[in-house]
Amino acid sequence: MEKKKISLKPVDTKNWKDFDTLFQGKGGPKYCWCMVWRATKEELKHNNPESKRGFMKDRVKQEIPIGLLAYQQEEPVAWCSIAPRETYQRLGGDDTLEKVWSLACFFIKKDYRSQGLVEKLIAGAKKYAKKNGGKYLEAYPVETDSPSYKFMGFVPSFEKAGFSFVKKAGTRRHVMTCKL
Repeated sequence: MEKKKISLKPVDTKNWKDFDTLFQGKGGPKYCWCMVWRATKEELKHNNPESKRGFMKDRVKQEIPIGLLAYQQEEPVAWCSIAPRETYQRLGGDDTLEKVWSLACFFIKKDYRSQGLVEKLIAGAKKYAKKNGGKYLEAYPVETDSPSYKFMGFVPSFEKAGFSFVKKAGTRRHVMTCKL
């Protein structure tokens, strides 16, 4: 079977339905809606999937960047959370840098894993952040044998993409940056 081309698009009001479909589909992260690192103190009081979905949709309506969808033809098959760092909370990044965008997590549908999509999403995130004024891209991956935070990616993928280790955030996450 021939592999089809993957395209990346920022999530906006025009493709919100695709984002919604990806997250609510089989295996999708409908429990978190990528709000773990975004939720404000007020939003944390409403810790249920439907509220998280609503908070994310509100951000999209307000034109706050939230991330990129990967498509194979017209089907959304993957996602990465990429946005200005100030739109997140508690990531533990390098506070000495300015104009930082954060790449906080990934979701790839099961049938599309192990096909190089993480590398394509990282490359797309770099371009997207730079196009929107970012000077640095920061990520928070873990080692491949980590028991948790695997949705944030793995250190070797970011090393391969030109990121450098800055410090640890907690016991598992590595803060890694790339100058854009």
